[in-house]
Amino acid sequence: MSTRTPPASEGAPALVPAPPSAPTRPRSAPPPGARAVVAAVLVALAGTALLNGPPPATARTAPESAAGPESAAGPESATTRSLTPSGSTAPGSTAPDPTAPDPTAADPTAADPTAPDSTSADSTTPGSTTPDSATPDSATPDLLAAPVHFAGKAFDTCEAPSLTVMKAWLASPYGAVGIYFGGRGRGCPVQKELTPSWVASAHAMGWRLLPLFVGSQAPCVDSLAKRKYAIGSTPVTQGTKEGGDAVRAAKALGIGTSSPLYLDIEAYQRGDTNCAATTLSFVRAWNREVRRLGYLPGFYSSADTGVRDMETQRRAGTKDLPEVMWFARWRGQPALLTESVLQPQAWTPHARIHQYSGNVTETYGGRTLAIDRNAMDAPVARVTAPARFAARVPVPLSFVASRRP
Repeated sequence: MSTRTPPASEGAPALVPAPPSAPTRPRSAPPPGARAVVAAVLVALAGTALLNGPPPATARTAPESAAGPESAAGPESATTRSLTPSGSTAPGSTAPDPTAPDPTAADPTAADPTAPDSTSADSTTPGSTTPDSATPDSATPDLLAAPVHFAGKAFDTCEAPSLTVMKAWLASPYGAVGIYFGGRGRGCPVQKELTPSWVASAHAMGWRLLPLFVGSQAPCVDSLAKRKYAIGSTPVTQGTKEGGDAVRAAKALGIGTSSPLYLDIEAYQRGDTNCAATTLSFVRAWNREVRRLGYLPGFYSSADTGVRDMETQRRAGTKDLPEVMWFARWRGQPALLTESVLQPQAWTPHARIHQYSGNVTETYGGRTLAIDRNAMDAPVARVTAPARFAARVPVPLSFVASRRP
């Protein structure tokens, strides 16, 4: 992405029926034996009613409602979705090939004693994380709102532009923007414009947001400037911690659950198996924590390194992989569904972004930016920042039609 090394060539409880009311007592009391018989019958009837009555219904928290206008790909679905199990493979992927090698045997985290048990039925339970990653919001909601998708063009730039620039760029062909919201490896760590007010305001204009987290990088990352952020000797613990960091940073900006958070792993050296294994362990741990906390783990990398390695793991049936793939291959033209390193069914539908050109300069409304160009059909942020933050930025009436892809 911008300022980086170019890629080498992504109800109420149910009521329990009450016992039948006691029969009216006759004027003359029955003999003591008859009284005992009547009492026994009443007890039996009450017990039967309690056993046959329906159990109390469990109250379920209502799903979080979406804020802001509809996505350019259509209105947000009012349905809810269950949190994807951590053991599932990427959306739209086929069942693993029975002839493929045993993913557990090939999994580099299998030998890591600190790694959570990814072979269990669901490794996203709170107990699967390391102690230092515990957060106040560690309980995963039973239901989450459906993700919001956008199909069209997007751009990303190193530092979030001012709202004045974002308004001027309404004249551009882009409908979504990548924002570098967290991570120790960001090229532009200050981000003075990026506040909850900016997020709410840009969203109110109609922009769809792609939150990018640039954390620790592969030990063999190509960029010399990124090597000081290399993943350490405990990639699982580190990935889990940074996944929690990403969720906290997103929430602080008003980016709600069911939003994608895209982990940026820059291009790294091909053929270094130890480096690739360490990186995979880190990414899988990050994915598990982000998913456990109610967000969608996405992944950005070069098509020829990080993306290629994730596809290899997907074919092998490895768990805890990203749910959305953002791949970089700078050939000047979008190839969203025809990327050579991805099988056609991989990360479909609505789970791909192609960064097809980088470090280009464009001007709209008299404002110039250095950007990377992207084509996408993928989830975007669900903005939950208070509406009052966006009150100063009116939405042009002509914008709704102009943003359709």
